[in-house]
Amino acid sequence: MRDDEPARPSPEALLKSLRDEAAREGRGKLKMFLGYAAGVGKTYTMLEAARQRRAEGRDVVVGYVETHGRGETELLLDGLEIVPRAQIPYQGVLLPELDLDAVLARRPQIALVDELAHSNASGLRHEKRWQDVEELLGAGIDVYTTLNIQHFESLNDVVAQITGIVVRETVPDLLLDQADEIRLVDIPPEDLLQRLKEGKVYLPDQAALAAEKFFQPGNLMALRELSLRCTASRVDDQVRAYMEARAITGPWPVAERIMVCVSGSPFSERLIRTARRLADELKAPWHTVYVEPPGNRRQLQENRSRVWKELRLAESLGAQVANLTATSVAEALVDYAVRNNVTKIVVGKPSKPRLVELVRQPLVDRIIRLSGHIDVFVVSIAGAEKAPSHPPRRAARQGGGYLKSLGLVLATVLLCEPLRPYLAPTNLVMFFLLAVVLAATRLGRREAVCTAFLSVLFFDFFLVPPTYTLAVADTEYFITFAALFTVGMVISTLVSQARERAEAIREREMQTASLYYLSRDLAVASDLGGIVEAMVRNIEESLKAQLVVLLPEGERLEVKGQSGGITLAVKEAAVADWAFRNRSPAGAGTDTLGSAEFLFLPLQTGSGTLGVVGVRLADPEGYRSPLSRRLLQAFATQSALAVERVQFAKQAEQTQILQAREGLERALLNSVSHDLRTPLVSISGALGALRDREHPVSEPARRELVEGAWEEAVRLNRFVGNLLDMTRLESGALKVKVVPCDVQDLVGCALAALEPQLGRRAVEVTVPEGLPLVAMDMVLMTQVLVNLIDNAHKYSPCAEPIGIVAAVADHQLTLEVADRGRGVPPADLKRVFEKFYRIPVPEGAGGTGLGLSICKGIVEAHGGSIRAENREGGGLRVIVSLPVD
Repeated sequence: MRDDEPARPSPEALLKSLRDEAAREGRGKLKMFLGYAAGVGKTYTMLEAARQRRAEGRDVVVGYVETHGRGETELLLDGLEIVPRAQIPYQGVLLPELDLDAVLARRPQIALVDELAHSNASGLRHEKRWQDVEELLGAGIDVYTTLNIQHFESLNDVVAQITGIVVRETVPDLLLDQADEIRLVDIPPEDLLQRLKEGKVYLPDQAALAAEKFFQPGNLMALRELSLRCTASRVDDQVRAYMEARAITGPWPVAERIMVCVSGSPFSERLIRTARRLADELKAPWHTVYVEPPGNRRQLQENRSRVWKELRLAESLGAQVANLTATSVAEALVDYAVRNNVTKIVVGKPSKPRLVELVRQPLVDRIIRLSGHIDVFVVSIAGAEKAPSHPPRRAARQGGGYLKSLGLVLATVLLCEPLRPYLAPTNLVMFFLLAVVLAATRLGRREAVCTAFLSVLFFDFFLVPPTYTLAVADTEYFITFAALFTVGMVISTLVSQARERAEAIREREMQTASLYYLSRDLAVASDLGGIVEAMVRNIEESLKAQLVVLLPEGERLEVKGQSGGITLAVKEAAVADWAFRNRSPAGAGTDTLGSAEFLFLPLQTGSGTLGVVGVRLADPEGYRSPLSRRLLQAFATQSALAVERVQFAKQAEQTQILQAREGLERALLNSVSHDLRTPLVSISGALGALRDREHPVSEPARRELVEGAWEEAVRLNRFVGNLLDMTRLESGALKVKVVPCDVQDLVGCALAALEPQLGRRAVEVTVPEGLPLVAMDMVLMTQVLVNLIDNAHKYSPCAEPIGIVAAVADHQLTLEVADRGRGVPPADLKRVFEKFYRIPVPEGAGGTGLGLSICKGIVEAHGGSIRAENREGGGLRVIVSLPVD
């Protein structure tokens, strides 16, 4: 590239820019007024900006603004349209809340929504106000909102450490990334404290309490610094995006990727927030990974729920979440880090006693040993809440397993006791190893270890001389004890790992098989009904769930398939409609309308949202399981692609029909324009010549002109009649009036109608005497015969006769019209009966392409048939068959 040539952005930068534009298309813009504490003037500044937009002609409404009784703020509301608030009953009082549906129905250009971190009253569609704002943005409405820095989720523990107060109402940091504009509202802490004293922030009683606890100078300065840093970071991101989009060279940092490990402990949330802050500082993407043992079914339900909660928290903070299954946690974490180019791993500092760490190496040490070039950040968890103790039922469950181990060892002793006179003690050790294997396969790893320990103890007590004492006469037995315990430990570990791996493989095999069966059934389904049936059957069998599939019909969703014995209530239908229109999951297991019985997932593809699938699981905990959610999402994606395929097939079929219709319309226009214009021009020319008084024509010429005009008028009349007859046939308006008729009369009427056209042309008629009367519509069948004879006259030499043959055989009347013309190409023998289809003919012999099509319609209306075939020696034969009673 030359020095004077402008730099081009990289393909990655262009692709990122296009993705951002596609994601923002049709979505409203979010403007956030950010402060570090109440009273800095966020609401006041937002209202001033809204009044400016209104003065510029923008449509601005107030969705929810809290003035806290401040007079100068209330004055700014004058002249702005205010949407009435929703009044939600709660414990005998009415709580004012944002009326989301009213704002959506009003559909302004800009909506003002104060206090973004507010928690909604129970009974509303969303639990949090920021979710209401998300829906407004998704509807294409710009939103102005206010927020304090302490309400961001990733800063929750930092703010608690600074102020000593835990902020309960938080918003995901993802909103900060999605904000189109952030306006920092800042005043010095001294001015804010003065406003607090003057009663401009809170009422006097509240102001005194706030000044005592939260509004301390040190707290305010620290929060102010956080808000300034947050805003500066956002500006830096915008500058970087600007430089990338315009290929501006600069000192680019090395790409960093961060991974944080969670385990379901009470300290994991702190690790997640720390990783988020580190990712913000490094401008790096980050991952949250949880590794569960294959035998996770034995895990505490409380711990499993805590893990799912932590993964949802990380996802809301912008992390890429992964759930792995492996027997070695450290190896799985490092392997994931290597495969995803992670440069920094964040783990918690171990808190177990040193003695326990000497027995078993801490996870942190194992990760550091395997990490290689990856940096490992060890985060202190001192001061965090203590882990809850295990509930009694787990202790009881483990105690039951240990009792089984004890019983298994006692049974082994009883088995070996009769064999002691015949076998040496060292040979009896094999029975105890067998007991360890049984414990490992049936009870578990801990129970197997317990069995190994008890085996050594009981072997020494009952079988090693001197018996019934722990003393050992021969010191070589210590080697036997050590070997028994070591081999028992190794066997129990290997067997347990093999069983856990088998469980993991079996679970993944079931998931893979479920997706395979669904994909197979969807692939062979040719219509929408088959796809819906495959969805219901496969998801019911895979997840033991009840299912309902809703697809759009006009402006509403209609149930297209459902499990037996369920009925979709009005409330559930409303949740499904919301999920469809907002292209987001809703219902059970989500933060949106979570009281619903079903989890509704939109069927989304690149072309849009095609419907909604609702799932009701037998186990409510399955809604929060990442594995179940991923499997459900995979089912929904596969089903959406199948529905899209069927829709595309229908569109392609409709496109072919439209193309055929356009071709037919073109043929009709061409035929009509030519066949109407030619007679009209001839008639107009003849009448013009007769009307010219300056140059009168002679009598012979006048008769010739009149005769020509008459022939063209007859031709035009016949053409219009054919069009009308064709229209009557296709619309079903043609009614056949069947009466017994004589075939000779039929042939005679047809020849009489064509006598002017035939002139002296020879017509050979063969109608046997004594033919029975045939039930037919005399007028319509005469028209059929006229069309056939007229075709034979036009498409054959005048010197050759036209043959008409009638015969009755096997209860069928056969009428044949034959000529000696050029015939029809064999490939066109069936197509000659199609509308507007014409084969190449000598000049002047062309027709409209409707005559034979009309004949076919009339004959088939009589219950008969018509066909064409070439004659030997040249010519065409058209044969009409009618039933004879």
